[in-house]
Amino acid sequence: MGLGRNFNRLWLSQGLSNTADGLVSAAMPLLAVAITRDPLLISGMTVANFLPWLLFTLPSGELADRIDRRLIMVVGNVFRAVAFGLLVLALLAHLHSIVILYLAVFLSGAAETMVDNAALTVPPRLVERKDLERANGRLFAVQSAINTFVGPPVGALLFAVSAWLVFTTGAGLFAIAALALITLPRLLPTASNVSSSRPTPGSIVRSIRAGWSYFWNHKLLRRVAFISASINGFGAATGSLIVLVATGPLGVTPAWWGVFIAVPAVGSIAGSLIAPKLVRTIGGGPVTWLAALVPAATYAVFGLSSSVVLVEIFLFCSSVATAMNQIVVSTLRQASVPDELLGRVTAAYRLIVLGVVPLGALLGGALAHWRGTSATFIGASIGLTLAALVFASRVTTRGLREAEQAGHSATGSSPEPDQNGSGPGELADAEAATRQT
Repeated sequence: MGLGRNFNRLWLSQGLSNTADGLVSAAMPLLAVAITRDPLLISGMTVANFLPWLLFTLPSGELADRIDRRLIMVVGNVFRAVAFGLLVLALLAHLHSIVILYLAVFLSGAAETMVDNAALTVPPRLVERKDLERANGRLFAVQSAINTFVGPPVGALLFAVSAWLVFTTGAGLFAIAALALITLPRLLPTASNVSSSRPTPGSIVRSIRAGWSYFWNHKLLRRVAFISASINGFGAATGSLIVLVATGPLGVTPAWWGVFIAVPAVGSIAGSLIAPKLVRTIGGGPVTWLAALVPAATYAVFGLSSSVVLVEIFLFCSSVATAMNQIVVSTLRQASVPDELLGRVTAAYRLIVLGVVPLGALLGGALAHWRGTSATFIGASIGLTLAALVFASRVTTRGLREAEQAGHSATGSSPEPDQNGSGPGELADAEAATRQT
């Protein structure tokens, strides 16, 4: 059964922007290691990419609840195109500097903060609650397939030809993604969130505080955030070091780097596609355990093994567990939070979940610089296992279902009509959609 024209437009835009993400995600570490082999400087890439989540996440949530969400996504993708366009100009001028690379990553990350937060609030406006899990799975599948399965190999091959070529292609795709979003209907703020008075700094602060308060007082959402923050924090501590291990002890060449990081993407696709049925079968509670313990085992393998095959197997399994957990978390948030607060609550959630990434990357890079990469991976394995024992045990399948049902009852069962009075049938052919983290 189709998910509707507007969902397909959102899907197309996400596919284009994820292709661009995949291209540059493969090229960025390769360009970085071509400039320096210092683990601390390499980890600085992750810090530059995720620092915007600390600075702009809460304001981006306020923005998503105050103005047209479609406009936010369009402008954000244009900004990302400009950021990588400036990097291309620097490369053509033979300015190969890690600082310039940090700047391009930071600017792109700032725009991504706005785009992603708005995108996560769009699906409930287009579809009905009963279709969220299925649509989440479809969006995550295309995201995984393109962002990490198609994009990285192509990005690595383009980088082998010329560094400026891959970033030019990425900038162009971000621009086209912005054009695709223009075809969506306007996604104006919920009526109850619109004020006739001009916003003031004080009113904006109070509005942000209301979203944060709702998130923090939602005990289950807060617990899930702590689990995801642990996964992301330890992932950041090791993520930027993978390129050093792969191109070093594992012997992966730059030409094969894209293939290396594409293999776990198959796991993400599989996890996204099977999640709707599997989550209903085993429940969301066990999924939270898997999402933490499987990556923990993967870090141990990275720290102890020199087998590429074994590493890839564990990366595959880790991606399956992570993809399923993303769908559980996204559905919980979209189903349990009122639309007029969804942008701000999503921002508060992501401040916790993604705000730890720069710190994790910095600590991981420092530890690798001091004790070596193997010690960093082993430490991350132990830390994430302990985090699972502390946090995952407090999230149950029953609690997840009750929270979703309570939110469903409080907010109603159907998306609100668009400005022309169309209901979900016209907006999405009576079907669904959604997105990540």
